[in-house]
Amino acid sequence: MRVPRHIVDARRRRLAELLQRHRYIVLADLCKEFGVSEATMRRDLAHLEERHLVTRTYGGALADFNLRFPSFRQRRNVATEAKHGIARQSLALLRPEMTVFFDNGTTVFALTEALRQSPIRPLTCVTGNLPVADLLSEVDGLDVHLLGGQFLRRQSVLLGEAACRAAEQWTFDIAFLSAEGMTREGLWNSDAAVVALQRAVAARARTTIALLDASKLGRSAPQFFCGWDALSGLLTDTSAATLSSVGIPADLADANRIAAQVLARTSAAATAPAASDDDEPDESSSLTLPTSLL
Repeated sequence: MRVPRHIVDARRRRLAELLQRHRYIVLADLCKEFGVSEATMRRDLAHLEERHLVTRTYGGALADFNLRFPSFRQRRNVATEAKHGIARQSLALLRPEMTVFFDNGTTVFALTEALRQSPIRPLTCVTGNLPVADLLSEVDGLDVHLLGGQFLRRQSVLLGEAACRAAEQWTFDIAFLSAEGMTREGLWNSDAAVVALQRAVAARARTTIALLDASKLGRSAPQFFCGWDALSGLLTDTSAATLSSVGIPADLADANRIAAQVLARTSAAATAPAASDDDEPDESSSLTLPTSLL
């Protein structure tokens, strides 16, 4: 039976509104929400994509985050001095033979610039950010891996379920993460698909370090990433006193504590019995996110 046009139009309007609120929803959940088949939902998404209201990905849809959010190139030109200072601190945590995840933020990109100037090798480098991968590929001794997924050109990033599945195949010694805001509750980011990838990475990392300049302090964003207890450390140009004044644990930003923790976890991993390909990371050295965030 043919569905009346006004019902189809109303469903598509509601779909667009839903995606604007939640940013990223997998196809199966959309079908369940609207009580339609995958074929019908794909037609609806194609209709919205033609009108530049969504970007379809494998298994789901990204809203217009790619178009509305400032481009990666634009964000690189903000707080550059602070970002390079944080990058130098981050570089001191790296040791040869590590497997490292580089997130999509511009402060993390500054770290890759520092690494190009002062190489630490060999390293295995994993990222979903094309400029990061391109820069690291210029350095001899770095084994660079790019995650798959839907490419968002203005953000220079690969996201979606394919990227999350690829990240789940790795075990990282360190994951350098980014965020759009930090409050007493924790870290916030711009899009659900960004957060989904970060959580997949964090669950496979022995040490997770957030790299955030002071402009992120007191800012929230559409999506909550994690609480402070889910992070190993914070590298920032914000003073300890300022962090404490807004309820953020200042000890997380103690560079000496972070360095000691990285060394201890890396050493423990190096001396642990070899694991089979099917084994999960050892619980004593791996970070797991609180159940409420999964």
